[in-house]
Formats: sequence, structure tokens, C-alpha cells
Amino acid sequence: MTSSETEQRVLKQSIGISGAFASSGILLGLLSGSQSIVFDGLFSVIDTLVLMLALTAARLVQREGDRRFQYGYWHIEPMVLAFNGSVLMFLCLYAFINAVGGFLAGGHEPELDWALGYATAACIVTFGMYFYERRANQRVRSNLLRLDAQSWLMSALIASALLVAFALAKAIQGTRFAPLTPYVDPTVLALLTLYLITVPIKTVRQALNEILLITPPNLDRVVRAVMESVVERHGFRKYTSYVAKVGRAYFIEIYVVTSADFEAGSIAKLDDIRQEIAAAIGDQGSYQWLTVAFTADERWI
Repeated sequence: MTSSETEQRVLKQSIGISGAFASSGILLGLLSGSQSIVFDGLFSVIDTLVLMLALTAARLVQREGDRRFQYGYWHIEPMVLAFNGSVLMFLCLYAFINAVGGFLAGGHEPELDWALGYATAACIVTFGMYFYERRANQRVRSNLLRLDAQSWLMSALIASALLVAFALAKAIQGTRFAPLTPYVDPTVLALLTLYLITVPIKTVRQALNEILLITPPNLDRVVRAVMESVVERHGFRKYTSYVAKVGRAYFIEIYVVTSADFEAGSIAKLDDIRQEIAAAIGDQGSYQWLTVAFTADERWI
């Protein structure tokens, strides 16, 4: 099975499990009266919808370019990641506002037996999916699977926090701390959203870097180091390089300025220099678009 087929198979499995998990979360959250569980269910609903987009993107990026999208469909992937992260950010913000409002209103006491049962089952499912996808992605190395595994980890952390909080609330019932029980659910929800919102912020920032074609600094340093050596070794006048990363594709354009009396001798000689540059840069990702052009006129760089 190819990496693309493995990626799509795992995403399909994740969609099915996430959909079932989301439905049960919202239902049990309403039955137990827990805003935290409802938030967990809504988080999974959005994750399921985004997974469907991710599966579509995974299929598109494997297609060859056409006359309309001549560079291929690599730009779809960071767009999906940016959308995913943005939706999760707004969900976290909305949940935090509700949590603060519930706390100020005096809180509410959920049905703890339902809540504990859900939290226990959720921990088993979410941690299981996280480790399963993480292992599958060791070979595939897919950004989409990496993001989905992170989403399962976030869900697992939510479930773990819910389990601890509801167990604590159950333990203090009938004690002198019992009046604090109604505040457990909104407090946990507020703390979870404050923590979880940092993850989609990082995702959106990385995706925007790729959408805006911001040069990845590590690859830029590699290309510059290679070209400085090539220019010195072959006696070229100067060079200009342009580097961008879009999804899992790397685009590298290099323009070499030769002297006016430079004698290429043959096209094969220039191709040998191109091969030397390509070998020195190395394979940076699953897809690499490398262009090396030679000119004696600086207007063309």
C-alpha cells in the first residue's frame, strides 16, 4: 500500500470514529448537563467536518497539475489547515466565554455518574486513536495525519481533564467542600479552552506562512550555503535564489549570473552543474520543484 493510500485509509477511519464520538459526546453532555462534555462533542464535530476536507485535500495533492492548476494542488493543504485552526480558535473562544458566564452565574452541578462514564470511555478512544495515527504517520509523514493526531491528542487531554475533574467532584460530594461542586464544570471548561487555543494558533500561523509564501529560513540557509560554494568553485559572478514551501511541496528557483565570456561548451555541462546543485541541496520533502537558470544579464534575475 502506498503512502497516499495509507494516508487516505487512516483519515477515513478517523472520520468514522470521530463522527460517532462527536454524536455520543453531545448527547451525553446534554443528558448529564455538562458544558464541558458538550464542548468536547462540538470539538469532535468540527474535527470530523475538517477531516472530510482533509481527505479531499489528500486526494487532490496527489493529482498531477493541469492547464488550470499548472503547479498542482499543493496550496489546498495549507488552506485546509488554516481553516481548521481558525474554526477551533473561535470554538475555544466561544466556550471560554460560556464558561466564564456559567461561573459568574453560580455554576451548575452535572450528573456525575453519566459524566464519569463518558470521560472514561473518551480517554480510551482518544488515546487509542492518537497512538494509532502517530504510528501510521511514522512512515507516511503527512501533515494532515500529523494535524489529525494532534486533534486526537487534544481530545484525549480534554477527556483526561474531565475524568479528573468529575472524579474530584464526585469525591467531595457530602463533604464540607460540596458547595464547590457546581463550579467544577465551568472551571474545567475555562482552563481547557485557555490551553487548547494555543494549538490552533500555531497551526494557523504555520499555514499562513505557506499561503503567503514566506521563505522557510532553514531551507533558505541550505540553498544559500550550496550556491555560495558553487559560485566560488565555478567562478560565476553572483546568484539569486527564491525559496517557498506550500503544503508538502518545496519550490526553489535559482538564477546564476555568469561572466559575459563564459563558455558553457554544451548543454550537458550546464545540466551537470544543475545536478551538482540538486544533489547538494538534497531531497527536502515529498515533492521538490527546482529551477536553475543561467544568464549573463542581471536583468533576468
